[in-house]
Amino acid sequence: MAWLESTGGMFRVGFRFGGRKRHLPLHTADRREADATLGRFEANYRLVEQGVIDPPPPGADVGTYIVSGGKLGGRPSQVVRVELTTLACLFDGYLAGYPKGAKEASTWKTERVHVGHLRRLLDTKLPLDEVTAKTLQDYVNARTQLVGSETVRKEVGTFTTVWNRWAVPQGMTSRPAPATNLHYPKARSKPPFQTCEQIERQIAKREMPPDEQAALWECLFLTLPEIDEVLEVVRHRKRLPHAYPMFVFAAHTGARRSEIRRSLVTDFDFDAKTVLVREKKKDHDKLETYRTVPMSPLLERVMREWFADHPGGQHAVCTAAGTPITEHYSTKLVVNALKKTRWSVVPGWHCFRHSFVSNCAARGVDQRLIDQWVGHTTEAMRRRYRHLVPAVSQAALLSVFGPAS
Repeated sequence: MAWLESTGGMFRVGFRFGGRKRHLPLHTADRREADATLGRFEANYRLVEQGVIDPPPPGADVGTYIVSGGKLGGRPSQVVRVELTTLACLFDGYLAGYPKGAKEASTWKTERVHVGHLRRLLDTKLPLDEVTAKTLQDYVNARTQLVGSETVRKEVGTFTTVWNRWAVPQGMTSRPAPATNLHYPKARSKPPFQTCEQIERQIAKREMPPDEQAALWECLFLTLPEIDEVLEVVRHRKRLPHAYPMFVFAAHTGARRSEIRRSLVTDFDFDAKTVLVREKKKDHDKLETYRTVPMSPLLERVMREWFADHPGGQHAVCTAAGTPITEHYSTKLVVNALKKTRWSVVPGWHCFRHSFVSNCAARGVDQRLIDQWVGHTTEAMRRRYRHLVPAVSQAALLSVFGPAS
């Protein structure tokens, strides 16, 4: 007689009436709500068959008429929501119905974490029509008691994405997310990028808790001699033969960890002395975009030697078994390759990226070339990375004022 269907993560009742197959959208992703509405629909359907409820008048929306027990027959052309669409429906529908191929796995992972926090602090039974700027401001006020305002901004950004890019197109609501003019506590600026010596001097000057030390090391950038020293440490870790080419790749191109992981053997053009870098972040409407980075002599030599004894498969850097490098394994790889050395403080792959940018800037490389090599597209990115090695900065000042007499 009637049944439930799911389309785009949202339920609807399917039924036959008057020899035609029809549908009644329920505007909910909650199975229990959908089952309850289906039960009411079937009960009223039987009453229509038994003559207890008059049959739908000509032109009526049959599904709406039946589920309302004949009460909405006076508005036959109006499509109504049988169940109020709540925040729970919004989140459930988005996570279940948004095309998975439209976003990177890392983006999905982050959004799921954000949605978890939103669920925890928002009243998920609240209908979307009752969600206001005050609702989100209360969330901001409560959440910033636990984490920094930048994190909360990102969580509200996810909420806005779910609302505007899912709820509105799905017809759950017609208004944009009420996320404008929210007020956040002032955020602390990230410490500037600093050399290893600068960070060590700060730690030596006063007793510093571990979390404060960790925040400083997150801003580490390596000078060219220090990069050479780190690479030499990794080269001698014989039990990790794939680590050395991966580290050189990162240090000499500024490529992101994910870009290195997805690179292919065919991306290395030794005749042109270039490497093709596969991007995911520049254009979210495309599966991949590309940029080309010139190969340094060291990168060329290391990759030639690596490919000569490559374990197999299409991925440029892989494990000894020929399997791709996973995100989790690549994180462990930095720790394992540098543990019990001076360079165990290197916070991760991003350190090589901003070290690449910083060293290029310190050598006077044209900013347009740096942007092309690393894929920077905004002035905010440039400002964050555009700083000079202290010795270079000091030399520039002395060129103006000269040494002390």
